[in-house]
Amino acid sequence: MGRGRRENPMNVFSHVEKLIAEALEALKKEGALPADLAIPRIEAETPRDASHGDIASNAAMMLAKPARAKPRDLAELLKAKLAAVPGIASVEVAGPGFLNIRFEPAFWQQHVRAILAAGGDYGRADLGRGESVNVEYVSANPTGPMHVGHCRGAVFGDALANLLAFAGYDVTREYYINDAGGQIDVLARSVLLRYREALGEDIGEIPQGLYPGDYLKPVGAALAREHGRKLLEIPENERLGKVREVAITAMMAEIRDDLAALNIRHDVFFSEASLTQGVCDKVKAAIDELKGKGFVYQGRLPPPKGEPNEDWEDREQTLFRSTAFGDDGDRALMKSDGSYTYFAGDVAYHYDKLRRGYRHLVNVFGADHIGYIPRMLAAVAAYAGGDVERDAKGRIRHWHTTGGSADLDIRVVQLVKLYKNGEPYKMSKRAGTFVTLRDVVDEVGSDPVRFMMIYRKELEPLDFDFAKVTEQSKDNPVFYVQYAHARCASVFRMAREAFPELDRATALAEAETGKLTDAGELGLVRQLALFPRVVAGAAAAHEPHRLAFYLYELASAFHAQWTRGNDSPHLRIIQQQDRGMTAARLALIAATQQVISSGLSVLGVQAPETMR
Repeated sequence: MGRGRRENPMNVFSHVEKLIAEALEALKKEGALPADLAIPRIEAETPRDASHGDIASNAAMMLAKPARAKPRDLAELLKAKLAAVPGIASVEVAGPGFLNIRFEPAFWQQHVRAILAAGGDYGRADLGRGESVNVEYVSANPTGPMHVGHCRGAVFGDALANLLAFAGYDVTREYYINDAGGQIDVLARSVLLRYREALGEDIGEIPQGLYPGDYLKPVGAALAREHGRKLLEIPENERLGKVREVAITAMMAEIRDDLAALNIRHDVFFSEASLTQGVCDKVKAAIDELKGKGFVYQGRLPPPKGEPNEDWEDREQTLFRSTAFGDDGDRALMKSDGSYTYFAGDVAYHYDKLRRGYRHLVNVFGADHIGYIPRMLAAVAAYAGGDVERDAKGRIRHWHTTGGSADLDIRVVQLVKLYKNGEPYKMSKRAGTFVTLRDVVDEVGSDPVRFMMIYRKELEPLDFDFAKVTEQSKDNPVFYVQYAHARCASVFRMAREAFPELDRATALAEAETGKLTDAGELGLVRQLALFPRVVAGAAAAHEPHRLAFYLYELASAFHAQWTRGNDSPHLRIIQQQDRGMTAARLALIAATQQVISSGLSVLGVQAPETMR
């Protein structure tokens, strides 16, 4: 996905940035600026105060020192150049040298046409230039159904993958199956208990330490149907091996179904067990690679502070020199008995990703894994031949690392608290100890879950109230945005009633967008023009919540203009006596509908034609 995408058409901000760069080059040729002046990337943005204009830039302030000029003097030179550009109404120099640019109404009127011509490609970016990115998310242990704790990370990861694809990356969505280790043995023993129960045995209370949920009963019953009592007649190790394989397959099938209920589908399911199975021990190969780089040694680790560490032992072990990359301690790769640590498996997994050709890696972690971040950043930096990024004080940045030929960004999603009418939501009987993802989706539907899980920055805790996400009001963001799209669709149905021969295609072909002169209409176009910048910024920052916020603001602008039409008949979209004005406003409605549809699609939320 993402290969061959061109820069999104009619990006107002890149248009202004290009104009300023061209003006600077012209000033260099005229001798007003040094001929050897290097022109950096020019940035344009929306002014904080809308009364200052449509677009602002601090280009003059950025270049004043290397140009050996006063910022305001340079700004005046740029003003003279830009004021002569067709479509620009005025350029003002403000403060120490800010440029405030205002466009003619015709510029915005033509932008409606640009959006309609681009259709579903409007807003797409070429940020990724077809480069491959691996987004790993969910990666829950296959020991039971997905719970609500997985839900936020699943939605965040999927929306981010969609966003990166829309921004021009070739995206792979990956799930890491934790099918090795002690929790899988616990799963197998729990299923064996349900198997005996299916055979008619009284198993009593589920022993502490095993999984108590009813979701394992069908797995036990299936084993009983297939094997009868034969599994009880074979050695325990062989019995556990057979049950382990069946249990993992059953749990992963259930997990896939749970994710599908949220319209989430991964491209790759990578087995942790595969790292040490088969002809190649990938963990050993990864450790050998680090050895060759000089980052592995034999030594002892001090006891961990605070929480106990399962990989720690007071003996000489094989250690990774992660302190060389900003971590606060070196990490064990192999225990004294020669067995691999949990961390060694993760190191080998990321090494495998790099060997598969991925140069951009994104991991989505739960808040309980936040302490694991520095060591994973260190491992990828060691393989990539670079260093962990640090802030101005020299501290490791825990969220992102770039080095040499690869980069890793680890996003942390905080907890979700469930409420119903303000009261905490009770646990699921089926799961035994937690609320399942399917419980939530079945209660309110996929769209509210997806939108609301994104409608807050991932590092902030999220309160999810079942009543609030289903109410039909402005206070429910997903309803408000979907209602805007449905309203847009309804306008075309109303137009067909008013003008039976005026179908959508005819209306848009006839539209004279120069008729759109109302301040509210032009303000709505300005809001639509932000979409490409929002997409690019959200993708670059790996923050899909920015798109959700934008869609809510766009819906607000649309609903506000609709309300103005209710209060002032001459602003209504359907003008029974003026087919030309009707067609022009239908074009604006179609452009609005297109942007909302594209934005919701990136978030994985439906854009309905009607609302129930």
